[in-house]
Amino acid sequence: MTTNDPIGNKDFVETLIPQKKPFVMVDTLYYYSENELVSGFTIQNDAVFLKDDSFVESGIIEHMAQSVALHTGYQFYLRKEQAPTGYIGSINKLEIKVLPKLHDEIRTTVTIIQEFGGVTLVDVVSKLNNVEIAKGQMKTVLAK
Repeated sequence: MTTNDPIGNKDFVETLIPQKKPFVMVDTLYYYSENELVSGFTIQNDAVFLKDDSFVESGIIEHMAQSVALHTGYQFYLRKEQAPTGYIGSINKLEIKVLPKLHDEIRTTVTIIQEFGGVTLVDVVSKLNNVEIAKGQMKTVLAK
């Protein structure tokens, strides 16, 4: 199952991840397939990780992690199952080149490298205006 139709209903997208306001760092699901997801997040005035009109590094990392959670949450939604909570197991090869600003939209592509026994290894690339601003690998673990 894939979706190419953006899901920009913030309230619906929020139901797919375990985080709740004000700690939500994804607001749009642009693309979903079994092995990939493209998410979006438009930085608003009330963003937790906004400092001096810049979205700081920890915000980008949290957005990346929530994008991974969104992939899992949408997968479970399609199966009509409750999505489990997950945790970041590790972050590797992280590179943040640019800090986005207030009202910018980050688009992040999550590519599943490997999934086994509740552990998922992904490549994550975040872009601003189609220019790469951050990338890395994350390993996430589902809570049992």
